[in-house]
Amino acid sequence: MKYISTRGHAANEQFCDILLGGLAPDGGLYLPEVYPQVSATELAAWRHLSYAELAFAVLSKYCTDILPEELAPLVSSTYSPQAFAHVRAGQWIEDITPLTKLGVEKGAPLSLLSLSNGPTLAFKDMAMQLLGQLFEYVLKRRGQRLNILGATSGDTGSAAEYAMRGKKGINVFMLSPKGKMSAFQTAQMFSLMDDNIFNIAIEGVFDDCQDIVKAVSNDHAFKAAHSIGTVNSINWARVIAQVVYYFKGYFAATKSNDEKVSFTVPSGNFGNVCAGHIARQMGLPIHKLVVATNENNVLDEFFKTGVYRVRTSENTHHTSSPSMDISKASNFERFIFDLMGRDAVKTAALFKQVEQEGFFDISATPEFVSIEEKYGFVSGRSTHKQRLQAIREVFKDYKQIIDPHTADGVYVAFQYLEKGMPMVVLETAQAAKFEQTIHEALNLPTPRPDAYVDIEKRPQRFESMTANVDLVKAYINKNVNP
Repeated sequence: MKYISTRGHAANEQFCDILLGGLAPDGGLYLPEVYPQVSATELAAWRHLSYAELAFAVLSKYCTDILPEELAPLVSSTYSPQAFAHVRAGQWIEDITPLTKLGVEKGAPLSLLSLSNGPTLAFKDMAMQLLGQLFEYVLKRRGQRLNILGATSGDTGSAAEYAMRGKKGINVFMLSPKGKMSAFQTAQMFSLMDDNIFNIAIEGVFDDCQDIVKAVSNDHAFKAAHSIGTVNSINWARVIAQVVYYFKGYFAATKSNDEKVSFTVPSGNFGNVCAGHIARQMGLPIHKLVVATNENNVLDEFFKTGVYRVRTSENTHHTSSPSMDISKASNFERFIFDLMGRDAVKTAALFKQVEQEGFFDISATPEFVSIEEKYGFVSGRSTHKQRLQAIREVFKDYKQIIDPHTADGVYVAFQYLEKGMPMVVLETAQAAKFEQTIHEALNLPTPRPDAYVDIEKRPQRFESMTANVDLVKAYINKNVNP
């Protein structure tokens, strides 16, 4: 399996070559030359696999430069009951991604796919725990070290840090918007005291953090000299790890492979729903991919109008679903590349226009007209009031407490229910991470795992900085792995 860039770079890279780097040299994102297909026979066989076995089956199609006997133990040790088993409603559950069937709404079976049973209580653990294993494996094989630079709006940072803490040969430099995450999210990251973890609170919004990461990644001399890698959703390994739970969710929601399923995905950076797009391209029978956004509705605007218009920091809203407070969807370029018939010249031109003018408009093109029919994409958005409404209704009707990001998904999912078509909403985090919003909605305390009781009271260690690339580079240079 060889990889190419959405902007045309093709230097014969394989999976391990692109794992550590993030952006391609031309500023594009990596994708496989072709999406491997899943045959009807394979799909039937996969239905009965455990999560670890299914992950191995999917990843084997993309990680062809890792021997099966070496990949298998990495995957099985990642997706183990020890890492993902959990207690819910007083019951011990070993299923890594259990499907909770809520009921039938408008004639459509409605379910939640639980993805937040890892160490940081967010769906990001599903990919990040594997990424930690893969990084350590490749670095050891090549005798290299790695300095990870990432940006987070809430959950990516803690998932990355918990996956990489104590890993040999790895430092993590994580940027986050100062004062913009929940108290729980902030404490999860800043209370880590491991020597290889460095938290940087940027005075700005998430997009300022993301812009700094991209600027450093595009400084090829600095990147090479300091062995800079990334764990943000632009990292291809994260995307393919997320593909796995679409297959698992599909199998849990259906009885046979003749059926189709729609998925609703709360989305900010487009990585999570991009994995659904890839699963669909591989042959998974997905009917609709519903993109759910909050007040930062850049993606909803695109899918409704054909205009992709990024927002400035000043025009990015701070909302009650903060992990989606994003106005530049960094994974979106992967989908546009496919939408443009994998034409790298067209793709590069569109995103060059975004850099120069802040938007592109493809509303008059045949490609835009085909989005729903050819790729299954539709979209919607919610407000704070509507999220509170969704939290209350799910609790009233189904006795489930959902976090505000999942509430974005549930609210939007109701707009696209079709009689007889199962709708699976991807859960993004446990409600414990957003106690203030849950209390506002339900006036109830939010249960949290014992390991996180009083986490906000623990000592915290972080550096505050203005949104300045040179300051971040200087800090990395001071603390970098030799």
